[in-house]
Amino acid sequence: MTEMPRESVGLVTPRTAHFDDPLELACGKTLPAYDLVYETYGTLNAERSNAVLICHALSGHHHAAGFHSPEDRKPGWWDAHIGPGKSIDTERFFVVSLNNLGGCHGSTGPTSLNPETGEPWGPDFPMMTVLDWVHSQARLADRLGIQRFAAIIGGSLGGMQVLQWALSYPDRIAHAGVIAATPKLSAQNIAFNEVARQAIRSDPDFFDGRYADHGTLPRRGLKLARMVGHITYLSEDAMGSKFGRDLRSADLNFGYDVEFQVESYLRHQGDTFSSSFDAHTYLLMTKALDYFDPAADHDGDLSAAVAPATCPFLVVSFSSDWRFPPSRSRELVNALIRAGKSVSYANIDSPHGHDAFLLPEPRYQAIFTAFMERVAHDQGLEDRS
Repeated sequence: MTEMPRESVGLVTPRTAHFDDPLELACGKTLPAYDLVYETYGTLNAERSNAVLICHALSGHHHAAGFHSPEDRKPGWWDAHIGPGKSIDTERFFVVSLNNLGGCHGSTGPTSLNPETGEPWGPDFPMMTVLDWVHSQARLADRLGIQRFAAIIGGSLGGMQVLQWALSYPDRIAHAGVIAATPKLSAQNIAFNEVARQAIRSDPDFFDGRYADHGTLPRRGLKLARMVGHITYLSEDAMGSKFGRDLRSADLNFGYDVEFQVESYLRHQGDTFSSSFDAHTYLLMTKALDYFDPAADHDGDLSAAVAPATCPFLVVSFSSDWRFPPSRSRELVNALIRAGKSVSYANIDSPHGHDAFLLPEPRYQAIFTAFMERVAHDQGLEDRS
């Protein structure tokens, strides 16, 4: 890359915040100390009123925008929406994006050293929940001197974290953006996650989670898990228009090697992911998805669960998202309305399935930008001009 795109935040350098205060977890265990890796884009104003927190999805991380080096070909995972003049305008907002605990991109997780043993945590790393992540994010906000976020925004698993913020720290979130998410997983979603976990755990190289001790990696299991997951992120129309039934060669091979283009695509996705992601992190993240259900403590009454929230919400779904379908977003919207909360809802007509929340769909961008304009207005931030 010879020069940075004009609408990019440019070169960014991850930072690490170390915490010595023990973190009590929902599973009953305590994390004695931990690191959180994060990036920031834009400038925090003197009033500290323009901070926006980005919460990542299952396989996401802290690198949400910009580039790590001039040689980078691929920007951060939400670069389409974060940067100068974009929906989350970094000329106006100070953006914080972090890698959650249990992750494998620098924050304390299964590949980190257990201070009690001096060895990698591996399968002994405690189970994580969305609530645990939100508590750790609040501590990071304290470290950065941010008492209240102008907005907290996330898609998929990130949207669950946004909702948890609004319930656990209502005084510290001014606006909530919940995108392509759900207030709890369906049985079908839990089933998909279990198939993925079993693919990993049944890999002969998994060794009951002690694969590091054996110098192996459960690549085959992680590859299969990613292939299963990736199918659910795309819609039938998206896969059909992109691959159809196209063959890699002119003739059928009458065997089990790759013949269809979609097979080649899924295997490539699996191979790439299994080389860069930790199996334990995948297990932890999918379990956190399964466990999330704020209504569980209120006899299943979601309206009662969202009662503590005080901020206005934007809820966005996508028409072809069958992983977290529009009906689940409407369930949240209806609960918020019954609880007397301020909520705006948009269902975007998109052929791209669950992954649409990552893409620059024109209507999605227009709604997202309008929401951020409202955030800026409510926070008394200066106009772009």
